[in-house]
Amino acid sequence: MLAVSALVSGCGVIPGTSGGSSGPIVVMTWAPVGTDATNMPGMPAMAQAIGSYVNAQGGINGRKLKVLTCNERNDAVAVTACAQQASQAGAVAVVGSYSEEGSSFISALEADDIPYIGGYGITEDEYQSLMSFPINGGLPALLAGSGLQLAQTCKRVRLVRPDSITGDQFPIFLDQGLNAAGKKDVDDILTKDDATDYTPVATQAVGDDKHSTCVSAVLGDHTSTFFDALRRVGDEQPKVQLSSVIGSVQQSVIDASGGAKSPLEGARITSWYPPASDPKWNEMKSVVNKYAFGDNAIDVADPGVQTTWIAYQVFLKVVRGMGPKAKIDSESVRRAMNATTGLSTGGLTPDLGWTDKDLLGIPDHARMVNTKVVYQEVRDGRLVQYRPGFVDLTSTLRPSSDGLLNP
Repeated sequence: MLAVSALVSGCGVIPGTSGGSSGPIVVMTWAPVGTDATNMPGMPAMAQAIGSYVNAQGGINGRKLKVLTCNERNDAVAVTACAQQASQAGAVAVVGSYSEEGSSFISALEADDIPYIGGYGITEDEYQSLMSFPINGGLPALLAGSGLQLAQTCKRVRLVRPDSITGDQFPIFLDQGLNAAGKKDVDDILTKDDATDYTPVATQAVGDDKHSTCVSAVLGDHTSTFFDALRRVGDEQPKVQLSSVIGSVQQSVIDASGGAKSPLEGARITSWYPPASDPKWNEMKSVVNKYAFGDNAIDVADPGVQTTWIAYQVFLKVVRGMGPKAKIDSESVRRAMNATTGLSTGGLTPDLGWTDKDLLGIPDHARMVNTKVVYQEVRDGRLVQYRPGFVDLTSTLRPSSDGLLNP
């Protein structure tokens, strides 16, 4: 697996040298921290740990990598300021980051020709801009994959999701998976993504509590609060089948809700990557243990942390491949990314590339190059892989020639 490099720094530092063949190579990682909605503190923390690790290994072709981190606060103004700081510091890319303010940060990066490598995949903008190089299928793949999986066992699917612009996408993609398997649209249940009590919503979702009904909750950090309410409504173990996507449910949520006695026992979870127990994550775990020991912000099972790890693998492999004498700036990095195909991430994703032949032709997501997901389930209180290998959602997400979804 690829080693990674970065010298840790914060926002607003003196710009580094990104051009020529000497001096540090500057990048930025941003994510929301300390907000009332979804937070991803593990992503900048992982970037910092990666930085210490790689610079200890000699850097990138002998050069340091200076990692700037920025709190985008789930705010359009704040993430635009992060992008401006990246530009002023001479950053050659924004790597492994999270923001729901896609139109704001993409516009800012496009203005300064800064590539966005390995974003979390939460916004449509990440799959449209020529500055963006996604590594996963984002919400479309997760939700369509979940719908396809649930269609095998559920007569009715109820989705509990945020009443927000981002949340409005969720039933669209889930329906694609359901419809591809010949099932009717999801029952869409809207709620706040920062509520402290979801009892009324949980009561609506459980309904008559039939085993043939599936309840899927995608509420980010507050998904665990919803499942706590669901346990109370369903007398500890509701009959409805439960499901979600990685990020809304991960190992820490299962542990906090009772482990093997959690209402999530048996739940089906759709993920972009193999579970954290897979040996393919061993190098990342060793980096965290050595360079971020005691940092509670980093959970190796967090898909944000995992996305940052993979994004840096991609970035470093591409930049190292440019050679020790290459001029490294945002434009040359973007060109190198556009010429990349067949890049291995050690099995954490399918091989990646962003050439014309790698683009999959997904409507409104022209930059999507990876629609594969992994099916997991909660078994004895642990997230494990439900079936081996990746499941390809390309035909599910791409319309057929008659304008209908492929079955």
